[in-house]
Amino acid sequence: MRKIIWGAILLLLAAYIYYSYDPSHSELFPKCPFFSLTGWKCPGCGSQRALHQLLHGDIVAAFRFNALMVCAIPAVLIMLIAEWKRTRWPHFYATVNHPWVIRTVAVLAVVWWIARNI
Repeated sequence: MRKIIWGAILLLLAAYIYYSYDPSHSELFPKCPFFSLTGWKCPGCGSQRALHQLLHGDIVAAFRFNALMVCAIPAVLIMLIAEWKRTRWPHFYATVNHPWVIRTVAVLAVVWWIARNI
């Protein structure tokens, strides 16, 4: 139970920081080392700015910064629920963590990585 409480506190703190400070204009947030070195966007580039926009309710702007991150939020929530209910819903957990699901997510990330740099 303590882990859940601490996790919730950290999540709320992170949400407050990302809501209060715009990563586009703040030195508080780290820049992508891959982009800095190569000039190419990685699959995660723009995620901090997208999160800031989502917290402000601007889904279109968030999608422009990183569409993959915005689309991945429901999948991440499903994975968290599967982990949380692992013993109660073992079939659901096994389905969500099936190798084809993991491979599909990896392929989508690579396709996104290539497509956003073309």
